[in-house]
Amino acid sequence: MKFVDPKTDIAFKKIFGNQAHKNILIEFLNELLELEYPIADVEINNSYQPPRLEGLKETTLDIKAKDRSGREFIVEMQVEKEIAFYKRALYYSSKAYSQQLDKTEKYHLLKPVIFLGILDFCIFNHTAPCSRHLILNSENQSHDLKDLEFNFIELPKFTKQEHELETISDKWLFFIQQADNLDHIPENADTAALQQAYEIAQQHRWTREELEVYDYQGLQLGKTRGMIETGRIEGEREGIQKGKLEVARNLLTVLDNAAIAQATGLDVAVIVRLRQEQHQC
Repeated sequence: MKFVDPKTDIAFKKIFGNQAHKNILIEFLNELLELEYPIADVEINNSYQPPRLEGLKETTLDIKAKDRSGREFIVEMQVEKEIAFYKRALYYSSKAYSQQLDKTEKYHLLKPVIFLGILDFCIFNHTAPCSRHLILNSENQSHDLKDLEFNFIELPKFTKQEHELETISDKWLFFIQQADNLDHIPENADTAALQQAYEIAQQHRWTREELEVYDYQGLQLGKTRGMIETGRIEGEREGIQKGKLEVARNLLTVLDNAAIAQATGLDVAVIVRLRQEQHQC
C-alpha cells in the first residue's frame, strides 16, 4: 500500500478541499481549531477539480470554506519556507473579511474569518506545533475583537510516532506529516473521516492524470528544496572560508606560510597572496 504526500498541493486539496467528502474538512477543522462552537456543515467555495498538467499554474494551496453561521475558513498548506508567511495570513484574512460586504450593506453583517496555516517549516520561537493568535487587549488580555483569528501548525515541531498518538488532532497531524512514509493505515486512525482520508490518499485510487500532476508537483518541489539546500551549504562553506582567511591574516606576523597553511587548512598559495595584499596596504 502506497500513499501520496498530503502536503503537496493536489493531494491536500483532493483530500481536504472536496465538497463530495466535506466531512473530512469538518472534522479536521473542529479538532485543530479552538472554535467557540463546532462546525456542523461547510460549503467549500473552491471545491477540488481534477487538474490537467498542461498549463498548470503553480500556486500555493488555498481552501476557502464557509459554515452555516457564515464564518469563513481559509486553510493553506505551505511547504516551501517563507519567513513572512504570517503576513500572507494577515493579508488573506483581511481581504476575505473586507470583501464580505458591498457598499450598501451594514458592518454588523460581517462574519468571523478564521485562518489556518499548515507549515512544513518553523516561523515562531515557541516549541508547541500548534499556536493560536488573537487580537487581545494589551492591558487586561480581554478578547473583545473576535472576528479575525490566526492559527498555525508547524509540522517540524510535531515529533510523535504512531504508537504515541493520543488525540484525534495528533492523528491528523501524523497523517499529513507521515502518510507518504507508511505502507498501512494506522490502527489508531479510528474515525470515519481519518479512515476516508487514508483511503483517498492511496495512490492506486488516483487517475493517471492526477498522478501525473502529483509527480510533476513533487518534482518541482524537490528542485526547489534542492536549490535551497545547495544555497545553504554554499553559504556555510563561504562563511567557513572567510573565517579561515581572517585567522590566516592574524597569523601573518607570527608564523611562516607553511605553518599558517597547516593551521588553517588553506593552500600556501593563498597565504602568499594574503602577504602580498598586506604589503600593498
